[in-house]
Amino acid sequence: MATQTRVLVVDDEVPIARLVRDYLAKDGFDVYVSHDGPGALRIAKELAPDVVILDLGLPGLDGFEVCRRLRTFSDCYVIMLTARSNEVDKLIGLSVGADDYLTKPFSPRELVARVHVMLRRSRPTAGSEQPEQVLEFGPLRVSISAREVRIGAKSADLTRIEFDLLVVLATRPRQVFTRSQLIDAVWGADWMGDERLVDVHIGHLRRKLGDESNAVDLIRTVRGVGYRMAGVE
Repeated sequence: MATQTRVLVVDDEVPIARLVRDYLAKDGFDVYVSHDGPGALRIAKELAPDVVILDLGLPGLDGFEVCRRLRTFSDCYVIMLTARSNEVDKLIGLSVGADDYLTKPFSPRELVARVHVMLRRSRPTAGSEQPEQVLEFGPLRVSISAREVRIGAKSADLTRIEFDLLVVLATRPRQVFTRSQLIDAVWGADWMGDERLVDVHIGHLRRKLGDESNAVDLIRTVRGVGYRMAGVE
């Protein structure tokens, strides 16, 4: 893994932060550490990390609020760490913009593996020439090479995973995708985690793509199966 890949580890438990830092550094990542919420946001604004590993129980600002604010200026991957086993807490974390979560105690090797899985997902290469491909569904316009989404005259600010989910659905609009198929296409076949991530991110997409009626029309739920794009009948 190239050393240019930046990972920010945010945990107020110093031994855990050091352990995660050491495992990541051994794999070649450029690792930064913060032990509180406000400090994490300052570092993220200054260094623009590719991945943030974010504990929920932080002084100053908790992990939920840090993630919510982080999403106002960054589309980095966010893996939340929580000592709480409550499913509601996990889903709240996902609802404010996290891409994945792990419950403490966790295996540092598994955490590093999840970081690798996220970073293996395709991204445009800086400076590379790519043919323009634009997909349109009513008011929705998706520019794949530019990674831009517009609803009419307005731009939709999507995270990397939200954009990639939309592209998978939009490039094969007549296909109904199961949650498992979307996980394989967006997170990767070797991803380990809860398939409900798909439902949460689809919910994000629907909110960002317009008002509730518009959003449901653009991404349709096929009951008992999964999701598909609408407007192609």
